[in-house]
Amino acid sequence: MPDTPPRPYTAVSTPEVDLVLLGGDIGIYALARAFHEKYGITSTVVTRKVAGPVADSSILTTVELGMSASEEDMVAALLQVGHDKAARPGGTRPVLLANADFLVALLAAHREELGELFHLPLLDDDVLEAVADKATFSQMCSEIGVATPRTVVLDFEGGTAPEVPELDLGWPVVAKASRSSAYNAVSFPGKRKVFEIEDRAQLLDLVGRLTAAGYQDRFVVQEMIPGDDTSMLSVTAYVDTQGRVTLLGGAQVLLEEHTPGALGNPAAMFTTDLPEVFEQSVRFLHHSGYRGYANFDVKIDPRDGVGKFFEVNPRIGRNNYYMTAAGANVALPVVADLVEQREMERLVPREEILYSIVPWPLLRRYIIDPDLRTRVREIGKRRTVHPLAYGVEGAKRRFYVLAATMNQVKKFLQHYPRPSADGF
Repeated sequence: MPDTPPRPYTAVSTPEVDLVLLGGDIGIYALARAFHEKYGITSTVVTRKVAGPVADSSILTTVELGMSASEEDMVAALLQVGHDKAARPGGTRPVLLANADFLVALLAAHREELGELFHLPLLDDDVLEAVADKATFSQMCSEIGVATPRTVVLDFEGGTAPEVPELDLGWPVVAKASRSSAYNAVSFPGKRKVFEIEDRAQLLDLVGRLTAAGYQDRFVVQEMIPGDDTSMLSVTAYVDTQGRVTLLGGAQVLLEEHTPGALGNPAAMFTTDLPEVFEQSVRFLHHSGYRGYANFDVKIDPRDGVGKFFEVNPRIGRNNYYMTAAGANVALPVVADLVEQREMERLVPREEILYSIVPWPLLRRYIIDPDLRTRVREIGKRRTVHPLAYGVEGAKRRFYVLAATMNQVKKFLQHYPRPSADGF
């Protein structure tokens, strides 16, 4: 299924709006695209490496720091960009966004100095610490009746191996870092974003490898919720400085990425209304005192039909373009909130669209349910979007997007050659 031709670009440059981005993945480009579609602006991207998603683009300029750049180097580069922009005649105070947990934590750690130069849609430190921790997130959900998988927490505080209790979760179980920002700091053979653990021996082996790697944070072990990738849901929101949820939408996942470092990131999904899940998402956002962008991962449990909340990412998420493509441009709420300082009505997606970074023949292979496959094909015929396939870009970009899309075939055949009942 070829991508639907991009819609005509009509935005006029808006001088009072500016955007600086930290990072260089698909989600960063999607944010730059959203701002360009709405405000016609060229964003500035600060990144260690200018890789494919942000390379050779006409809608952004890049500041490449090199792979050896430290976090201090990144902050220094951002401050320099901020000062340079402020020194220009009629200089506009930019919005500053990151789209990885450890980079969000970095911005929060330097919020005072960065806040003098940028609009920072960040959570307060105590809220960020709570919601970015999957163990604490689960506790907060239980306080307000939001369902989560049953969870056991293993604490590696001090770098010592925790005692592993007898589990009453059934086997297999799922294991993952409680905070991805802490997990990002360690490396070990077989490291994955999410582990499927078949038995106690495998769990003990993982504990040993984490200890040897010097991991010093918490790891959560959760019951396995049945169902393949199509049981997953994504919810994206924005909460303004007054606590109002001014952006809210969601999608049903069709296929997730299955490479070890990207496991769980949606590769294809379609926008849909999720009233019960939306209500619970808003309840959590209000309960936690949340501010800024949020992205929830939820899975429908076939045993009771209830959506189980896995986590909330304290950022907009890698696959945020599904919102913009469906009529809820993600740039609008942060600009209204911080730049224009005005209240806006809640923005929700208006259109049912297929978001996909994989070719249709590959996606079709992994949608087992024939009724769902038929529905998705009809949606895709009306409108299919790829976040990197933006019509204003040149031939070099178009070639990269085509090559990256076709390379997905190789990656899936290597890491997930056939669909499974549990998505592993």
